[in-house]
Amino acid sequence: MIRPILSASALIAAGLLAASTAWAAEPYGRNVTLKEAKAVAAAAEAEALKSGVAVTITVVEPNGQPVLVWKMDGASYSAPEVSRRKAETATAYRRPTKAFQDAVKGGNLNAISNGALAIEGGELLLVEGRIVGAVGVAGATPEQDGVLARAGAAAVK
Repeated sequence: MIRPILSASALIAAGLLAASTAWAAEPYGRNVTLKEAKAVAAAAEAEALKSGVAVTITVVEPNGQPVLVWKMDGASYSAPEVSRRKAETATAYRRPTKAFQDAVKGGNLNAISNGALAIEGGELLLVEGRIVGAVGVAGATPEQDGVLARAGAAAVK
């Protein structure tokens, strides 16, 4: 039996085809809009006001670039940076930051060796099952930040 030998160009073409197929299955969608980011921040702020906490809410695009930073009066000076890092972690690793917090609590320190922020409060923004961005909330307890981030994420349809 004669077996065909694939040339280098055929192998490269096969790799590009596989890459284009993988790209089609990409979990990321379009970018979150400013209007959506404002709705996310308003929903999270409304929950924060009910709880009596002052936080910073950061909304980022799928690539981690900020769309909106919403700092409530009285929020801590460190909250903007922490909220940004939570949002970046969520979108970069395609999961809420609570997943990393739980992994570390369970003894898996490798979960943060990649630079992920392991503090609850970062949530994905999904539209039609695709990631359009993420929201990060910081300034309250991690559990409260998570509740507020989820309230904000629910504002995106």
